[in-house]
Amino acid sequence: MGAVTARGLVRAPGNSGFTLVEILVVIVILGIAAGVAIVSAAPDARDLAAREARRFAGSLEYAAQRAQFRSELLGVSASGHSIRYWRRDNANDRWQLLDDDDILRVRMLPDPLDAMPLAFAGRVVTSDAVIPLRPSGRNEPFAFVLTTPTSRTTVTLDPLNRVSTAGPGALSP
Repeated sequence: MGAVTARGLVRAPGNSGFTLVEILVVIVILGIAAGVAIVSAAPDARDLAAREARRFAGSLEYAAQRAQFRSELLGVSASGHSIRYWRRDNANDRWQLLDDDDILRVRMLPDPLDAMPLAFAGRVVTSDAVIPLRPSGRNEPFAFVLTTPTSRTTVTLDPLNRVSTAGPGALSP
């Protein structure tokens, strides 16, 4: 061991290194820091809903601008875990799934998120509705909702093609 002086324990010249107590203290501190990092890095359902709502809002803005720029009638639908963009085929008057644009490809939402249309032009719509994005840019206001078992986030588009998100808010019991 070492000699004890007025200044404390002095180590003997041949004993360099750490004591078992010092090593255990460092291991405990590293364990606590790792636990805090893991808990803070794992997103909860509210964070996930907010992130996906922002992503959906961005793709809606892009789709509205693309409809105007390319002078084509586009549409958007949401059901369950998927969000889809459509193009209206004038030859046979049907909606066709849009697959020529990476931003507007089918988007599968991660669990536990679900999406569905909430309203179009002030009216409630069915879950299989395709909401149009007109080439003129004069769109009716509409809203979609992204839900988790505990929260709800709304994505809306107004007549000026401004997209906004509200939430996530807690669901009423």
